[in-house]
Amino acid sequence: MKRLYASIFATAAAALMSSTAYAATEIQWWHAMTGANNEVVDNLAKEFNEGQKDYKIVPVFKGTYPETLNAGIAAFRAKQPPAIIQVFDAGSGVMMGAEGAIKPAADVLKAGGYEFDKSKYLAGIVAYYSKPDGTMLSFPYNSSSPILYYNKDTFQRAGLDPANPPKTWPEVFEAARKIKSSGASACGFTSTWLTWIQTENFAAWNNVSYGSNENGLGGTDVKLAFNAPFFVEHFQAIADLAKEGVFRYGGRTSEAKQLFMSGECGILTESSGGLGDIVKTGMNYGIGQLPYYEGHGPQNTIPGGASLWVFGGKSDAEYKGVAEFFNFLSQTNIQARLHQVSGYMPVTIAAYEETKKSGFYDKNPGRETPLLQMMGKPPTENSKGVRLVNLPQVRDIMNEEFESMLAGKQDAKAALDKAVERGNAAIQQAIGK
Repeated sequence: MKRLYASIFATAAAALMSSTAYAATEIQWWHAMTGANNEVVDNLAKEFNEGQKDYKIVPVFKGTYPETLNAGIAAFRAKQPPAIIQVFDAGSGVMMGAEGAIKPAADVLKAGGYEFDKSKYLAGIVAYYSKPDGTMLSFPYNSSSPILYYNKDTFQRAGLDPANPPKTWPEVFEAARKIKSSGASACGFTSTWLTWIQTENFAAWNNVSYGSNENGLGGTDVKLAFNAPFFVEHFQAIADLAKEGVFRYGGRTSEAKQLFMSGECGILTESSGGLGDIVKTGMNYGIGQLPYYEGHGPQNTIPGGASLWVFGGKSDAEYKGVAEFFNFLSQTNIQARLHQVSGYMPVTIAAYEETKKSGFYDKNPGRETPLLQMMGKPPTENSKGVRLVNLPQVRDIMNEEFESMLAGKQDAKAALDKAVERGNAAIQQAIGK
């Protein structure tokens, strides 16, 4: 009997040791992707997990971009952060300021046996997520550029040329009024992300200053400048369109995309990353470059979307798994596919060249537009990007004032003056002055 018990115990122990030895290290990946882009996340995790047995990427949806960032901050404070968190561009300054909380992506890759070579990545994207010395802090996952989408059928009904989208803002406003007045659709024009598209990228694309210290890239003590007459005139034009019922406000982030996909609005300015959902509708859409004002632009757009940050305090096994996953994401075939199915930009030059060589852009007119916008000209001090230590908070302030303006409670000058005054005070408080 003793020998029987000993045998049973030995077998059980061996089974336990075997299962422990071969159990895959789980790596949580918190993200903010919805719709078609959520499917991409799940498919990437599945493909990586099935390609090896040592690590298991576990995607966890945490809400909108701001909600995901806040969830990550709360988890870090509770000492229970995930290994990987997707943080939108506006949160980059927040994460960069939390050096003890994160482990630079370049260090993670190096420790995992992979050398990060920034020359292999699109320069404009890597620079945005790196230290001034070139150290890459986060891994660029879904970088995007704002572009113009338009409903070709709506253009046809309104008597507009479906083969020629408007190129300048005055042309957009004129086309939007024609769509509305002709009855081609209930709304002429809408836009997602009034902060990122109509303010931050508006400044870069038209080569005007958003704020001092190179819009925050040259130092944290920033004085905002987006209440200059050039901005006021643009936003007053949008406010006038809203009063006429030509412009329709959808929300602070990507909500307005639904107004376009439903056919309610004929023109949309939105992230290139919104393409996946638009394609799924089966609508007859077209793509144009982000509009600009003659005499100012076009200069270059700045990347939006998000990158993957790695929290500190994790095990060596987890970091090795993260390095393997980042290396997997860097593969040319993965990057090319991610770009082609999602509308986000490939982060490697090889993936861009592979996509171009395959004839994808010839078969899909407009799909190269986001890349050409960002890479067309060397960036100036006005167009390298925007980096504030509390950019999400400043965006919230701006949105409050924009919403008041669109509701007819104040004009554009009052809205932008208040946003700058309140934003400057918030920045000074954040940097401890």
